[in-house]
Amino acid sequence: MAQAYMTETGSGGQGPDRRGTRFHRLLTSLRTDRGIWRRGIVLAAFALVLALVMALHAQIPNRIGNLGSLLETFLPWLGLAVPVLLVLALIRRSATALIAVLLPAIIWVNLFGGLLVDRTGSGGDLTVATHNVNADNPDPEGTARDVAASEADVVALEELTTSAVPVYEKALASTYKYHSVQGTVGLWSKYPLSGAAPVDIKLGWTRAMRATVTAPDGQLAVYVAHLPSVRVKMEAGFTARQRDKSADALGEAIADEKLPDIALLGDLNGTMNDRALNGVTSQMRSAQGAAGSGFGFSWPASFPMARIDQIMVKGVEPVTSWTLPETGSDHLPIAARVKLSATGS
Repeated sequence: MAQAYMTETGSGGQGPDRRGTRFHRLLTSLRTDRGIWRRGIVLAAFALVLALVMALHAQIPNRIGNLGSLLETFLPWLGLAVPVLLVLALIRRSATALIAVLLPAIIWVNLFGGLLVDRTGSGGDLTVATHNVNADNPDPEGTARDVAASEADVVALEELTTSAVPVYEKALASTYKYHSVQGTVGLWSKYPLSGAAPVDIKLGWTRAMRATVTAPDGQLAVYVAHLPSVRVKMEAGFTARQRDKSADALGEAIADEKLPDIALLGDLNGTMNDRALNGVTSQMRSAQGAAGSGFGFSWPASFPMARIDQIMVKGVEPVTSWTLPETGSDHLPIAARVKLSATGS
């Protein structure tokens, strides 16, 4: 056995000694190849710029084409540049670039690493869901069945058209006894609704509403909102002025809410990182951020790149959050299980 062991690990073997030899060669090259520190300066510079952009994203101004908000919408995707820079640094055999790449990697993990951890729990009092069903949805009846299959207690729908509303009402009637449609948004509930009314988000037409859901474990003020869309234009950049104005108005309405337990369901056309939504996000928690697993991207449905559909709560404890399967819409539906507070009873 001793002889066999010597044969496996000795200088003529194929085991750890060979790997040790390679490591020794690497160390030797680090000591003798001084160019390893001079090469890759450009790569190192790119890595440092990437780190600065991620660390100081909130300082990038919106004055020119809302560049700051555009960056913040897709901020997590900047992390894809890290492995690319790492591979290039290895190809260039540049110690300087390798060390520089560590900086954006650390910043990205600090910003988004927590989202990679499974924070889902169990229990809760109420399941809520929201879905932008798409005004051009070719199969509203099928979409309604898909949403009902989520077994959510409360469902918010956005981008409802006049012709599609009767289809959704009929398809959801057997599952949800109570509902209210205000403009292009609607709320369906297994529990009684009261006080349903539009919320003025400064658009001139109704794309937001509020209602009280009286669940067995307490009352919940539910806001449904579909903030204006944003556009990327060649001559104007990321245009979102109307969206930002509506977000501020929605934030003011939520701040004036009298009930302690509040949920906001809807398509906000912005992510939790987007500073333009601070009027809302500064006073509410993201269910996905608090009790989800992963980023929970919801748009576009064919290849989700951002979570612009949101479930946010105030005075309520998120238990779990998840993305539902694709329907006939260009958005994915999302859902969350929450625990109402004792004061909401």
